[in-house]
Amino acid sequence: MIQRPTALLIDFDGVLRTFDPSTNAKIEQRYGLEPGTVLATALQWDRLLPAITGRQTRAEWLATVAADLADQVGGPERAAELMAEWEVYPGVIDPVVLAFVRDARAAGLPVCLATNSTIEFRDVLATFGLTDEFDAVALSAELGVHKPAKEYFQAACALIETPPARCLMVDDTDRMIRGARAAGLTAYRYTPGDDLSYPRRALGLS
Repeated sequence: MIQRPTALLIDFDGVLRTFDPSTNAKIEQRYGLEPGTVLATALQWDRLLPAITGRQTRAEWLATVAADLADQVGGPERAAELMAEWEVYPGVIDPVVLAFVRDARAAGLPVCLATNSTIEFRDVLATFGLTDEFDAVALSAELGVHKPAKEYFQAACALIETPPARCLMVDDTDRMIRGARAAGLTAYRYTPGDDLSYPRRALGLS
């Protein structure tokens, strides 16, 4: 018999925090780049991995992006200017998702923010006033292991003292959903604009 989840793991970027792609697209176009070029470069796996496992700072990671784009934008100085502008936009917190997190905690369910990010991520939470919104933060750069590795999900569940079989993971990426399920969690694929009615029912929330 499948047991109802009694704890929530939730992703940050793409779920709790969203971005308007047009904001940085306008910046990229001023530098002669196709929209999305900077993000695609930043997310190249060999480049991203050291940053999200704590072996590079955010600044070091983004410096490699600037170096890679320098020839396309007119040299290292102009690439540095591009990255400085690109970093300014912080995105926005989705009020529906935040309400879901708060309702889960109000119902007595532990909530773990589960994110692949750099070691400075807790500063981001502080900037948005979210430091106290979670019972735990499973930050890949602190754990030294990233989603969707089984070890990551085991560590995240341990932070809220709940076995994987009783945890629900909400993420916007198929690969993370598959990894969570392989680790024994229930997992729900989030899409922008989702009212979260299904995971609410799964957790027994009204």
